[in-house]
Amino acid sequence: MAMSRKSKVITILSITVVLALTLFVYFRFYFVYSSGVNAGDINYFQQQGVIFKTYEGKMIQSGFKSADRSATGLRSNEFKFSVTDKALADSLMRCSGKHVELRWKRYLGTLPWRGTSQYVATEILSVE
Repeated sequence: MAMSRKSKVITILSITVVLALTLFVYFRFYFVYSSGVNAGDINYFQQQGVIFKTYEGKMIQSGFKSADRSATGLRSNEFKFSVTDKALADSLMRCSGKHVELRWKRYLGTLPWRGTSQYVATEILSVE
């Protein structure tokens, strides 16, 4: 039994929408946009969340940057990051106040179970 023209259009349109949505979700939440290494002093590192308990940290890097485009003044150069690996998180819990070099991956979007930052730390390279 042959499909009617209307059902073919609906099938093709449905497949196209599902494919487009799949590509969007992949590139937005799972595609690694960039990766790199940052070094600085760990200001804080904590576990937080109501439903999803995630590990969040902030690193203070050397140097300063302007507060924003419209205001004058300087502020410290901060790097906020999340951690998904519990073993890495346990190591970072002991690094507060120390100079740490972290390897990270940046995603274009955040997921509740991955943390609040686009930057996800994946490895400690050195601690001083």
